[in-house]
Amino acid sequence: MAHTTAESHTRKTRRRRPRISKVTNAATALADFDRGLETYVLTFGQFSMMDAIMAILDKTGPADVALATWTAASADLRRSAELLHDKRFRSLRFIVDCSFPQRQPGYAQQLLQLFGPDAIRTTRTHAKFAVITNDDWNVVVRTSMNLNENPRLESLEVTDDEDFATWMLELVDTIFEEETPDFVTKSRPELTGMPGILPASQVSMGHGVQMGT
Repeated sequence: MAHTTAESHTRKTRRRRPRISKVTNAATALADFDRGLETYVLTFGQFSMMDAIMAILDKTGPADVALATWTAASADLRRSAELLHDKRFRSLRFIVDCSFPQRQPGYAQQLLQLFGPDAIRTTRTHAKFAVITNDDWNVVVRTSMNLNENPRLESLEVTDDEDFATWMLELVDTIFEEETPDFVTKSRPELTGMPGILPASQVSMGHGVQMGT
């Protein structure tokens, strides 16, 4: 049976004042991000998700990284491979949308050649996030950005929270267990290994259809 319940994680954390990045780079936008904090940034596309990850690594040091993106460009894939080779990425896992090989076959092959099938899972997804962890840090990046740079209004939320990072890594692990390491067309992830939340109440709307409120 298809898994149709939503997944959520609620946490307490200290929040820095949101800011709009009109001209600055990722390192400046995240300059005051620290342990136990959450920083929210709106950008006009001055930096990419990969730029943000590199700015976070400057704080955390070498870390294990799992990231999800709808699309990626060649330059960002090469940067990822360099960070893995230089051991700034201690490990790296990708979740990409299953349409990526059809939309960008050249980049998909580059992704496969650089990182191998064991580091990649495709599924039907539009989520963009990264989880960056080591012995001292547990960072979750939630963003509207794909891995590639895009000059438009984008959002970025960076949180250091162990419980949240653990929950996000459970999501990544579940997708890696459910999906096969290939570029075939797939349905949305079932997430059968994760408990879902159920509606608090039911309301009926037309033709006997029930919806949660």
